[in-house]
Amino acid sequence: MSALPVTVLPDPSVISGTSLSITPLRPRGSRPAPPSERRPLPAGRLDGASAETLVEVARQANRDLEGRPAAEVLRWAIDAFGGRLCVTSSMQDMVLTHLASAVAPGVDVVFLDTGYHFAETIGTRDAVEATMDVRVINVRAPQTVAEQDATLGARLHDRNPDLCCQLRKVAPLARALESYDAYATGVRRVDSPVRALTPVVQWDAKKQAVKISPLVNWTDADVDAYIEKNNVLVNPLLDDGYPSVGCAPCTSRVADGGDVRSGRWAGRAKSECGLHV
Repeated sequence: MSALPVTVLPDPSVISGTSLSITPLRPRGSRPAPPSERRPLPAGRLDGASAETLVEVARQANRDLEGRPAAEVLRWAIDAFGGRLCVTSSMQDMVLTHLASAVAPGVDVVFLDTGYHFAETIGTRDAVEATMDVRVINVRAPQTVAEQDATLGARLHDRNPDLCCQLRKVAPLARALESYDAYATGVRRVDSPVRALTPVVQWDAKKQAVKISPLVNWTDADVDAYIEKNNVLVNPLLDDGYPSVGCAPCTSRVADGGDVRSGRWAGRAKSECGLHV
C-alpha cells in the first residue's frame, strides 16, 4: 500500500477557490504565525511510553478526570503527551480546537479530507488555518475519489457506505495516528445513544492510542454558550439546517426538532462512520 499523504496546509488562499461567508474569530493579541513558522510542541512526560503503560495511564486518567473542566483535561493531555498529541476535527464547530489552541498554541489539528466535503467545510478548514494558532494536518486516503471510482465503481457511498467510510475515513485516520500517542476528539455523550457511555479518557485498541474526549459532558447549551462567549468559528452549515456535518453525499438537512444525527446516512440504519465505534 502506498504511503498515506499527510500534509500541512499552505496558504489557505492557494487551496480554497471558494468564497464563503465565515464568521471570523474575535481578534486576539497577535495573529498566529504562518504555517511555515510554527514549531511542533515539545515532548510530553510520557514520550516513548509502551502501549502497556499507556493503557494503565488511560484507565487512571479516566478515573481522575471524569467531571473535570475541559481545559483541565487538555492541560493533562499536553503535559502527558506534548507533541505526540493531536486534535481531530471534522470542521463542524471549532470549540475543541479553540480550547486546545489556548492551552497548547501550535497543536496539531488533524482533518480528514475525504474528497466529498461540502465547500463550506473546506472553507472552514481554511479559515481555521488562517485565524487560529494551530497546525492543520490534512489527511487523505491513498486513492482520490476518481481513482476509487475507477477501482470500485462510482458512488460507493450509496452502494456500500461502510466500505466508503472505511477507505476514506477510518483507515486514513488510523495511519495518521501512527505519528501520535494520543488524540483528542469533540465527542459528547449527548450526541447519540451510541456515544452515551463515552469515557473522558480511554485506550483505543484499534488505533493503538489514548483517546481523550474533553467535551464529553458538555450539553448543546454548553457548546452554544462557549461559541457565543468566545466568538468561536463555526461551519456555516450549522445555521442552514445541518446540525451534524459530514460528507456531502451522505448528509442532509434535518427538520426542526429532529434527531441531530438523523441527517447522516438518512434512510439507513447507519449512524456512525466508524471513527468512534
